Amino acid sequence: MGGSEELRFDGRVVIVTGAGAGLGRAYALLFASKGASVVVNDLGGSRHGDGSNSKIADAVVNEIRKSGGKAVANYDSVLDGAKIVKTAIDAFGRVDVVVNNAGILRDKSFAKISDTDWDLVQNVHLKGAFKTTQAAWPYFLKQRYGRVIMTSSNSGLYGNFGQANYSAAKMGLVGLANTLAIEGNSKNIYTNVIIPTAASRLTEDILPPDLRELLKPELIAPVVVWLCHEKCMENGSIIESASGWAGKYHMIRSSGSILRQNLTDEITPEDVEKRWSAITDMSSAKHFDSLGEVSAQLINLAENMKSETKSSERSELEGKHVYKHSYNSRDTILYALGVGASIQIPADFRYLYEHDSNFAVLPTFYVIYGPIYLMSNTLLDTYLPNFQMDPTKILHGEQYIEIYKPLPTEATVETEFKILDVLDKGKSAVFVLQYETFDTSTREKLAMCQMIILVRGAGGFQGKRTSAKSIPVIDPPNRHPDASVVQKTSYDQATLYRLSGDMNPLHIDSNIATMAGFERPIVHGLCSLGFAVRHVLQTYADGDPNLFKAIKTRFVKPVLPGQTLRTDMWKEGNRIHFQTYITGENTPVLSGGYVDLKDTIFKQPSVNSDNQPLESDAVFKALDDYVKANTDKVKKINAIFLYHILLKSKPQATWTLDLKKGEVYRGMPKSGNADTTLTLEDVDMVQMALGKLNPQTAFMQNKLKISGNIMLAQKLKSLMEAGKSKL
Repeated sequence: MGGSEELRFDGRVVIVTGAGAGLGRAYALLFASKGASVVVNDLGGSRHGDGSNSKIADAVVNEIRKSGGKAVANYDSVLDGAKIVKTAIDAFGRVDVVVNNAGILRDKSFAKISDTDWDLVQNVHLKGAFKTTQAAWPYFLKQRYGRVIMTSSNSGLYGNFGQANYSAAKMGLVGLANTLAIEGNSKNIYTNVIIPTAASRLTEDILPPDLRELLKPELIAPVVVWLCHEKCMENGSIIESASGWAGKYHMIRSSGSILRQNLTDEITPEDVEKRWSAITDMSSAKHFDSLGEVSAQLINLAENMKSETKSSERSELEGKHVYKHSYNSRDTILYALGVGASIQIPADFRYLYEHDSNFAVLPTFYVIYGPIYLMSNTLLDTYLPNFQMDPTKILHGEQYIEIYKPLPTEATVETEFKILDVLDKGKSAVFVLQYETFDTSTREKLAMCQMIILVRGAGGFQGKRTSAKSIPVIDPPNRHPDASVVQKTSYDQATLYRLSGDMNPLHIDSNIATMAGFERPIVHGLCSLGFAVRHVLQTYADGDPNLFKAIKTRFVKPVLPGQTLRTDMWKEGNRIHFQTYITGENTPVLSGGYVDLKDTIFKQPSVNSDNQPLESDAVFKALDDYVKANTDKVKKINAIFLYHILLKSKPQATWTLDLKKGEVYRGMPKSGNADTTLTLEDVDMVQMALGKLNPQTAFMQNKLKISGNIMLAQKLKSLMEAGKSKL
């Protein structure tokens, strides 16, 4: 057995404490055989920590040297870790690896352990590892490289009669390693724990000869050496090894149980007793990779309870799940900002300033109640009795919202929830969740929402696969989009949106995002939906939310904060079909979407009535000359391009490049529709023509807006370059 390429340690310097015999000796010999320079540390005392003997370390050094290796001895106590590291620096000029292996035993029953028994064991195992590693740490930081091994024990993980002092020290080493793994990670300093079961000085009169052979230290040494190699990226792990076997150890936690519904509830011992079986049920226990991940879940739980306490009163009325919530202008403005509204976009101002004469609530505001309630309630328990709320397993599949009345700018509302259907999709369960929101003062229904929720790993219950109660998505018309809006999301988009109530840590905690399979936290699907609705209202409703009736869409793929969205739109009467993309990608993030409007207002950019000369006129004149001189060549492009030229954001001129007929003229197309429409400032048109502004850069910076067949716009590059010489 063995790999095709030998793992070498040439040029590396390794410190092994307690290396005079047993495991330490096996480590030192193997490291040296792989080219490492080894500091063999051993005080030479007994297994109880008594006495000293330099011959033990010397014997291992001589053994290494006779085999052609490099080694020096050190006889200091591990409490003098700085002296051990100094030996490495004086002899070899650096240190790369510290294997904390030194140990002693002072076994006694708990009642009989003296202070000396306790202190000696803690000093050698825990404090000794701390002192030696801390002395090497500055060298690791400077060279941005280091590997550390802590030696723990099954006695620490499980306990063992007569070893309270030893067990405490060994478990302490696990905690020390966990923190060093975090602090060293970004500096390429990796710390891991080995839990060996091997014959050693500590077990020399305990194990019978045949068992000692089976548990040779040489069978564990390769595991430790691999963990210390530069190719090994393991960090913060506990590895158990014995008799030619190795495995990773994890601490796990049950899913637990909520003992109170909100922060005003008291908890009694009787409440704990009632939920004890759920608290201690390990059937769905999981491992957490970091304190941050644990904290995120606890903070999320507390925030949900806090929200319940401050702004809602949940109850079970007539068998319905009800969420009561009060909001004001601050909440609606925060939501608008969370879905990309900006004072730089005139149509958005009404959502951002409470004293504006047209101040209004974005019509999708009530969608937030679904995720808030779902994350803090047991609505799904009736259908999945063993279901545990895990944000990494829940996906928002589709969303519908219909508005019945203009949303009040501040109100107290009640939202009633019910499950319309449950579907079995094999590996996943799909819930059709409906929630209706009412004004508590008038009992008028304000809105109805429908969520399609997919729960990974909850299928296979032999249920039906389709539902007639689910409102369907609809594919857009098979033609080029009639209009497009491009907008860049903020790098803090998800962080901002979650303040409206959807506190799922998937959108801010990188550990949770990694567990869910994403490279980093993602934008909420409902946030992307909010962007799309604003784009539709800007384009076909002059920004007026009172024209909004309903929206339906499917969430296809995630958006990362900072990415740029493009919403393509197709007008069919008062229904606006849309699909939203990340710019530069072909797969939509929102598909099958449509917005139903009560009426539409679509304004084409107006033409400059006084025919005021613009700098870009010269560009179009140069294009006209080129087209007339190369009619046959440009007709092969076979497309009509429409340019809307702006001056300080106001429409000033419209130009048509009809490359089907070989014509360039000011005004709208004389026949047919434009294949591609481009909107940009007069000065930017000139800069692009001169080659001083890259079209792709202008597009990404939102200086150039393109609708219709975007790919055709690439064919304009040759025309621009041809006309450049005439400018």
